[in-house]
Amino acid sequence: MTETAPARARAEIDLAALQANVRALRAQAPTAALMAVVKSDAYGHGALPCARAALDAGATWLGTATPEEALALRAAGLDGRIMCWLWVPGGPWRAAVEADLDLGISGVWALREAVEAARASGRTARVQLKADTGLGRNGCQPADWPELVGEALRAEAEGLVRVTGLWSHFACADEPGHPSIQAQLSCFREMLAYAEGQGVRPEVRHIANSPATLTLPESHFDLVRTGIAVYGVSPSPELGTPADLGLCPVMTLSASLALVKHVPAGHGVSYGHHYVTAGDTTLGLVPVGYADGIPRHASGTGPVLVAGKWRTVAGRVAMDQFAVDLGGDEPPVGERVVLFGPGDHGEPTAEDWAQAVGTIAYEIVTRIGTRVPRVYVNTEQAG
Repeated sequence: MTETAPARARAEIDLAALQANVRALRAQAPTAALMAVVKSDAYGHGALPCARAALDAGATWLGTATPEEALALRAAGLDGRIMCWLWVPGGPWRAAVEADLDLGISGVWALREAVEAARASGRTARVQLKADTGLGRNGCQPADWPELVGEALRAEAEGLVRVTGLWSHFACADEPGHPSIQAQLSCFREMLAYAEGQGVRPEVRHIANSPATLTLPESHFDLVRTGIAVYGVSPSPELGTPADLGLCPVMTLSASLALVKHVPAGHGVSYGHHYVTAGDTTLGLVPVGYADGIPRHASGTGPVLVAGKWRTVAGRVAMDQFAVDLGGDEPPVGERVVLFGPGDHGEPTAEDWAQAVGTIAYEIVTRIGTRVPRVYVNTEQAG
C-alpha cells in the first residue's frame, strides 16, 4: 500500500524498525545464521515486504508454517533458502520440491510423500528432520527417531533427498528457568548425536525460537528461528518489554473517528447496554471491530489514545465499530485514534491490549484482518 490508503483504519508497518530488530537479533546470536519467520502473513505485518526487508538486514533464511506460504514467496521472486514445516497428507509436495524449499519432516509418512515427489519431479528434495524433544506437537518422538533417520539416509543414498537440517522447538523458552528448557536441550543433543552417528550431515541444527535467541546462547547451534521478535514484540512480559530487549514494535494500528456526539446521562452504548453513561458526555465512534481483528473480549477493557488521552472501549466491540466515552471532550471527526503502537508517544502497545483481553501480544498483531490496509513507512531508511 501507499500513503493514499483509506483513512478508516490503517496498520503502519515500519520497515526500518523491522530491520533494526533483525540486526539486534543477529547481534544476540553472532555465530548462528538467522531465519526470519514470516508465517501468517508475517504475523499480520505483510509477508513479502517484511521478508525482503529482513533479508536486506542480514537474515539468510525465511520460514513459513505452510508450504503455500513458502510457495507464494518463491512466486514473488525470492530465491534464497525458505523452509516450511506444517504439512498434511496430499500437500503440494512436488511443487515444494521443484521450488527448492526446505521441507520440515516430522514423521515417516511425510518423508515418504517427499520421496515420491522427488521421484516424480526428478529433483532431490531438501528435508529437515524435526525431533519432538518435549513440546508434544509436531516432530518425531525419540522412540521413532531411528526409523525416520534410517529411512531418510536410505533415500539420501538413492539421491532422492538431502537431509539439510535437524531441528526441534521449545515449549517454555519464554519462561526463564523452566525445567523443560534444559530437558529439551539435553534430548535434542542426544537425538542429534544419534542422527549424526548414523551418518546424517546436516547443514544446520536449530532449536532456538525468539525467546531462546534472546536468553539462551547455548541453544543457538547453527541457526536461530526468530518470529515475533522480528516484529518488535516481546515474546513474554517475563523477558521484559521490547525496549528492554533492544527491539522496536513495527506495527502501529490506527483509525479515524467516524462520529462524535453528545449523549445524556443514562444512555446505553452498543449491544446489550453493558455500558451506560454516568453523566452527560460525548461518545466517539471508532470504525473498526472484530471483523478487523479487534478482540470482542476487549469490550469494556481495550485501550486507545484519542486527542492525547487514554480511553477505554465503552460497551461491546461490534463487527465493524466500537465506541469510546470521550468524557465531554470534542475532538473533530476524523481525529486519529491509535489503538496500539511502539508506545513512544503515549499510545497503548500490543502488550497493553494483550493484558486487557487475557491473551498474548502475538495474537493481537496477527489477528488484524485484511480489511485494514498495511501502509509501509520508513522504507527509504530500510536497507
